[in-house]
Amino acid sequence: MSETRKVKILSPEEDEPILHSEDPSGPEAENGRDGNDAAAGSSSEDRVKDLETALEAKEKESKENYDRLLRVTAEFENYKKRMSREMDDFRKYATQSLIKEMLSVVDHIELALQAASAAPGNKLTEGLNLTLKELLRILGKFNVTPLDTLGKPFNPEFHEAILREASDECSENTVVREMQKGYMINERLLRPALVAVAVPKEKTGRKDADDGSS
Repeated sequence: MSETRKVKILSPEEDEPILHSEDPSGPEAENGRDGNDAAAGSSSEDRVKDLETALEAKEKESKENYDRLLRVTAEFENYKKRMSREMDDFRKYATQSLIKEMLSVVDHIELALQAASAAPGNKLTEGLNLTLKELLRILGKFNVTPLDTLGKPFNPEFHEAILREASDECSENTVVREMQKGYMINERLLRPALVAVAVPKEKTGRKDADDGSS
């Protein structure tokens, strides 16, 4: 038994249009992909440049902040050192005015002892000596020490010359007498010494020659 095939014949009105699909691998598709790739590459490069610029700006800002931090730290350390020195000076010299006033008491006791030196066995002299020693001991606790001036060259930083005395025993500008003691407190001058300094005596022959010439 033979198989029968049926064939349908379409009329011209029933013909369906044949759709032509474009080949995705054609030249127009290639051009589109190239344009997209170029745009994407350019955008990536711009993005990288923007990131590099931003990074450089941040690095510069970071360096400026670090430098500023170093300066502030150095200034603070200097401030601490300065305040420490000022506190040390305050502790050392806070009593300077009071001690300077006490020196007048020491001066008066020393003058009284000089006046009473003719009577060494006097009870008053012994009492004054004990009082003077106690005062000097208290001053020593505050690092107050007298200046050693006799026989030393005149030093305007520590001495105040109020007299000039002729002398052949000492060289010129040597301290030959002390009218008032000078004192130091720590490394600072508390009170200068009032002294007399030596000047050379005129020779008799030169003096006579000068008188004859006049």
